[in-house]
Amino acid sequence: MFKFEILHQEKKTKARLGKIKTDHGEIETPAFVAVGTAASVKSLTPQEISQTGTQIFFVNTFHLHFRPGEKIIKKLGGIHKFMGWNGPIISDSGGFQVFSLAREKEINLVKITEGGVEFRSPWDGTKDFLTPEESIAIQKDLGTDIILCLDDCTPYPVTHKKAEISLQRTHRWAQESLKAYKKLKSKQALYGVVQGSVFKDLRISSVKFISSLPFAGIAIGGVSVGESKKEMKKVLDWVGPLLPENKPRHLLGVGEIDDIFTLVKAGVDTFDCVMPTRLGRMGQILIKNPNSKIPASPAGRQNPKFTYEITKTKFAEDKRPLDLQCDCYVCRNFTRAYICHLFRSRELLAYRLATYHNLYFINQLMRQIRQAIKENSLEELEKEWLSKPTINI
Repeated sequence: MFKFEILHQEKKTKARLGKIKTDHGEIETPAFVAVGTAASVKSLTPQEISQTGTQIFFVNTFHLHFRPGEKIIKKLGGIHKFMGWNGPIISDSGGFQVFSLAREKEINLVKITEGGVEFRSPWDGTKDFLTPEESIAIQKDLGTDIILCLDDCTPYPVTHKKAEISLQRTHRWAQESLKAYKKLKSKQALYGVVQGSVFKDLRISSVKFISSLPFAGIAIGGVSVGESKKEMKKVLDWVGPLLPENKPRHLLGVGEIDDIFTLVKAGVDTFDCVMPTRLGRMGQILIKNPNSKIPASPAGRQNPKFTYEITKTKFAEDKRPLDLQCDCYVCRNFTRAYICHLFRSRELLAYRLATYHNLYFINQLMRQIRQAIKENSLEELEKEWLSKPTINI
């Protein structure tokens, strides 16, 4: 049974400490949601995913529908048995793939209509028509714990008129998703999606509409498609006060270090991002306050750069761990020199070790954030993390 409860409300911000209960375990919030597109957090086993402190992760409805197919996954016992993960799993609706394929100018693969989206598989050209009803049916067959209704993710930049048309479509699809959900008698937790681009009136209209429907939780979309950090914060400021207090809130596709503090302070309970795993595979190691150049953010303030590149020559003989402050399996057992060697030799273990560390790093930050909320000291922790660089790498 799905249940959400608030354990503590931070006094100085809108941040809240909570717990989401699912049939496959509990999630302490605020929580980071790792991205496991094809039922796999790339390079890690389920055991390793758990060891990093990851409580829940996303699987991709669009990708799993085409490969291997939801019917096969259902036949094999559902997504949890299929991939050997006993914890909570959330699935998207396939809506973001409409946006991403169109953004990549794969127009021949996507055609949006009022009734749904016509897809053509980027792998074999197989044609399909994804409706709100079919998206719910696919996710039911997958057997994930939390599912999302199909939405129309607006690109950025976009005119107010086009954003409004897109928003009306998202709202219609939300209603159709609920009808399909009830018809199929799904026991999964269904989240509605708030859209509206960077327009205040559209965002307010959307959050009021989606909040009025009987969703188990609310997801906020369209804030990671090109908007600045300043615009993202504005959207959260508009939407946050109008969201139901008793329902969990998920922010889609956001998760850089400074963003995490922004979204948590705005009252977001869970969020997903490819950042730690993708950077890991690129040899970018997460570390707190490295002594390197600090780029200016779009909002105009200075943010520490939280990564360094392990493939550089200076690390070829470095006996130190990736992060001197980290106690993860990788930092306790391997040197920078060894991991530098792995990347330069294109050994697969390189991606595994770097991904493990980066996920552990993010989850350790989330533990600190949850403790700070409990102690009403979140802003102090934010200052500590976003302070000037202090660690030589």
